Amino acid sequence: MDQSSIEWVDGALVTIDQRVLPQELRQLRITTVDELIEAIQSLAIRGAPAIGVSGAFGVVIAALAHTTDGVVDAAAVASEATRIADARPTAVNLAWGVQRALAKLPEGVAAVLAEAQEMQAEDGRVNLAAATHAADLLQQLCGDRPLRLLTHCNTGRLATTAWGTAIGALRVLHQRDALAEVIVDETRPLLQGARLTAWEMAEAGIPHRLTIDSAAAWAMATEEVDAVIVGADRITADGSVANKIGTYMLAIAAKRHGIPFIVVAPESTRDIATARGGDIVVEQRAAAEVTGFGGVTTAPEGTRTFNPAFDVTPPELVTAVVTEHGVLTDPAGARAAGDGGVGTASDEVLTAMERVLRLAEADAALRAGREIADIARGLYANGWMPGTAGNISVRQGDSAVITASGLSKGELTETDTVTVAVADSTPVTAGGKRPSAETTIHTAVYRVRAAGAVVHVHPPHATALSIGAGGAAVRTVRFAGYELIKGLGGQRPDAIDIPVFPNHAEVPRIGADIEKYLTEHPDAPPVLFIAGHGITAWGADLAQARDRAECLEAMCELTTLTGHREIPVGDN
Repeated sequence: MDQSSIEWVDGALVTIDQRVLPQELRQLRITTVDELIEAIQSLAIRGAPAIGVSGAFGVVIAALAHTTDGVVDAAAVASEATRIADARPTAVNLAWGVQRALAKLPEGVAAVLAEAQEMQAEDGRVNLAAATHAADLLQQLCGDRPLRLLTHCNTGRLATTAWGTAIGALRVLHQRDALAEVIVDETRPLLQGARLTAWEMAEAGIPHRLTIDSAAAWAMATEEVDAVIVGADRITADGSVANKIGTYMLAIAAKRHGIPFIVVAPESTRDIATARGGDIVVEQRAAAEVTGFGGVTTAPEGTRTFNPAFDVTPPELVTAVVTEHGVLTDPAGARAAGDGGVGTASDEVLTAMERVLRLAEADAALRAGREIADIARGLYANGWMPGTAGNISVRQGDSAVITASGLSKGELTETDTVTVAVADSTPVTAGGKRPSAETTIHTAVYRVRAAGAVVHVHPPHATALSIGAGGAAVRTVRFAGYELIKGLGGQRPDAIDIPVFPNHAEVPRIGADIEKYLTEHPDAPPVLFIAGHGITAWGADLAQARDRAECLEAMCELTTLTGHREIPVGDN
């Protein structure tokens, strides 16, 4: 069947029987309405776009069955159409496809068939457009690099008629060499991820790993997942997303880990006639799907079950909905007036994109805030950030997320940060908080070094040493022979010259001194003293910056204990 999962052949709907994949690639030939309803309810045909187009062909089947001597029994066809539309209540595409085909019935059976075939062709075009928009968005949000993405259920050509929605975006990224790996949820209870998505990933040559649904959040925490991308069975006017059970918990986990949660679906999946997610009728499926699998019972006989086919994700957990028209963050505005058509003006799409980028920036700031708070609590426990002293920052493009002023570092949370512009240290987002007083020290480093994070702390031995070494102008202190020098990021493994800056009452003056010195000394190490004011260290990330600060403090402690900043080094 090439790339299409559905075809009309000699008066029959021919499709892939998804119940027997991946063990067998079997075609299913459907010639009656009863066969179609059974195929939809048993998930031989599944996926919102696929059942929408199948529903349209079901109207063709009904019209052919109720035509006598060229006369169509319209009432009988309408009755059959209602049965088809009710086969799965949650997926709005089914009723949409049925109604669209039924509207052509007054023009004759041929017109109904032509409409169904046009819907099939249209679905392929729509999916490719939505998939391309979603791939573009992911690269804008996550960076122009190979991405690691997590997906749920099956949203490929099996769930549509061609190409796919969320999986379609994965295919686009794969073609761009911008996809490192896909983590595939198995998707209980019928394992559409394990059986179908893994099969489609292998078919397309996309690198992937399969995981159990309950490991998804841990994958986000430990496997460097860049984003979650899913499809949808219905999207209400308020932006709530009904999708395969397990989607809601992924959205919660994505929010917790500060990564984008992207929904890809055709406009036909959007249902503005339903105001809120709570108005969606969620289908409950048979207990046997939970109490066993593959004919093998795994639960005690008589065990009651809770087996919803779908869940509903509230809009505040959704970074963006992407359709064939682009990125939509205003769900109620997608269907324009006139012929029930759909569409958004380019300026509306641009505004939506800007909103998505702002949401992504906020998520990234929370993620950075969480990392900053974790590191700060550890340094506070060491006594290096006593009370409200000390500060930490993480760079994000042209801005930096830094600890807010006047807060105890031992009680810091992910929201206790301020985003500032690297160019001039002014707050970009503050939420009523003031940035740290030493912000200009951090931004000075970022302006002249390719650093990803900066740590400014007050460890006792390094601070004490800086008092005796400081002066009215910048001086350098040499350390030699200590093994810890290797951890400071200098040019030599056996010796290092660390600058000591005067401690001005006006902190911006300190920042100006640091920027000037680092500009004039490109080989200066990524650590420095401020006399009586602690030490500053930076690195590619926060862990490296912290490690360099720890190495410097440990070396200063050894200097205090031995009385020597330079010790002899043997021939080796």
